Amino acid sequence: MEAIKDIVGDVIGKLQAKKSAKDAPELLLKEALLKKESAHANFRYLRKGILGVTVDSSGWLYHLNLQKAGLLAKLGKKSKAIKDIRFYIGEI
Repeated sequence: MEAIKDIVGDVIGKLQAKKSAKDAPELLLKEALLKKESAHANFRYLRKGILGVTVDSSGWLYHLNLQKAGLLAKLGKKSKAIKDIRFYIGEI
């Protein structure tokens, strides 16, 4: 029988791992994007599994929408909290 101390430690560790992925979606986004892409895109929000990203022009909006499936695959490997990505035009 495991000690309560070990069980509580495991539970707290798992909760902190989940929390860190939700607290740093902007870092996950920067890792998933290429350097050139990340210069034109910025984290906006993460709500209900939807990652909102602001881009600076319609050209980059189109380009990143074409890359959406690949980005979701990269992000899905690192965080189960992100289910979809939505891109918006705005100021970076």
